[in-house]
Amino acid sequence: MHYAGPTEVQWHAKARINAGANFYIVGRDPAGMGHPTEKRDLYDPDHGKRVLSMALGLEKLNILPFRVAAYDTVDKKMAFFDPSRAKDFLFISGTKVELYLVSWLLVKHQKLYGVF
Repeated sequence: MHYAGPTEVQWHAKARINAGANFYIVGRDPAGMGHPTEKRDLYDPDHGKRVLSMALGLEKLNILPFRVAAYDTVDKKMAFFDPSRAKDFLFISGTKVELYLVSWLLVKHQKLYGVF
């Protein structure tokens, strides 16, 4: 996936400048690209903010960092990520949500009809 991570966040920022925007809200890597050999995201949650702060040509754009939301396994709800309780949070990407939904639908279908 070439259109992810640093490439994507810079492209979106530049597109907003070209459209006349003065502000850009940036948060987690929206593509949720997985690491090729490890079971983790390739980019950390603050990667986009760091890349934009170093990118040439984006100085006139005011970058507004977005607080990272994640699933709090203790409170059992979505909440803003607290680094001091990092182990209590799950980062759920769109891909993970799709996998959970497909798994749930398969189980539901099997219970209703006895087959997949």
